[in-house]
Amino acid sequence: MIKGWWNTRKELVMNVEKYNKEYYFDLSDTNLEPLFEDIKYIWEVFPKIKEWIVKNLVIEIKGHVQNNAFIGKNVSIGKGTVVESGAYIKGPAIIGENAVIRHGAYLREYCVIGNNCIVGHASEIKNSIMLNGSAASHFGYVGDTILGNGVNLAAGCKLSNYKNDGEEITVTMDGKKYFTGLKHFGAIIGDNTKIGCNAVTNPGTLIGRNCIIYPCSSIRRMLESNTIVKLRQEIEVVKKI
Repeated sequence: MIKGWWNTRKELVMNVEKYNKEYYFDLSDTNLEPLFEDIKYIWEVFPKIKEWIVKNLVIEIKGHVQNNAFIGKNVSIGKGTVVESGAYIKGPAIIGENAVIRHGAYLREYCVIGNNCIVGHASEIKNSIMLNGSAASHFGYVGDTILGNGVNLAAGCKLSNYKNDGEEITVTMDGKKYFTGLKHFGAIIGDNTKIGCNAVTNPGTLIGRNCIIYPCSSIRRMLESNTIVKLRQEIEVVKKI
């Protein structure tokens, strides 16, 4: 019975349009559904994050903040969350329960960090959402991005959010080009996707659910759910003379 339900659910997810939130995330365990109302394309959520945080922010510190951590005046921290010494949370930010904000983490403006998330040493988050159980544990940059439930960014992942020429970011799906109207747009990464060390996503990257991206890859396209990206390189080993 459970297996049949899962297969049906998976089939429904795969059949929705690739620019819809349902293709990437299960929001049923969050209070974020209103944030995604009245949008057709998933990237239209980014200009709404600021307004949603301002509307829903209740300033309270229920977790444990260690000495020498900086907490801005517009920050909410849920129970069980630990903010280690040396972390810097500028805010406004809403951080859920049982998360860990490690030493040297930097949370800039307008961040939503879900339950059981990890923001690690030298990881910077800006105008982004991390859904429950996602992690940017070491030396990462997450700008104008949504990380789905259970997403893991291995050490050194960079999610680029701005083109060098400063032009509008476009997205190509199924051979069709979409103009996003955004100059800052990192990535949409679906539930349970795992990205290897030192991988880079280029601005406007869309990655579906349950994907695996090999280390050191550079991604600049829409990847469908259940995709594996394998980076192959030729290595020559020679004996020292």
